[in-house]
Amino acid sequence: NFQASNSSQQQQQQLAQQAEQQRQRQEEEKQRAEMKNVMLSQILDQAARARLNTLAMTKPEKAALVEQRLIAMARSGQIADKVSEEQLKQILESAGGSGSSKSVNVKFDRRRAAIDSDDDDY
Repeated sequence: NFQASNSSQQQQQQLAQQAEQQRQRQEEEKQRAEMKNVMLSQILDQAARARLNTLAMTKPEKAALVEQRLIAMARSGQIADKVSEEQLKQILESAGGSGSSKSVNVKFDRRRAAIDSDDDDY
């Protein structure tokens, strides 16, 4: 009986430790996100920030890459003033060229969809 209660206490302690570690990770992630947002607000003007937020809604991966690039540029001293929307567009174009240049092909099989107008013999 003593062993069962002892192992139960150990399990509870492990669960408590795991919960605390998860809480700490969430807190650290929250702090990183807040620091990133503060840096981006210092780097970008309002129009550029709005464009980046719009991009983040549609293409979060690309927005994350651009955010990382902007922060790296700011840390290395490549950005003197706030980045305008035009400058951000140039950065986006350069980021778009490197990496995901996927072309999208859409192919319709009209016979399967049964929308072929050639069958109309009226």
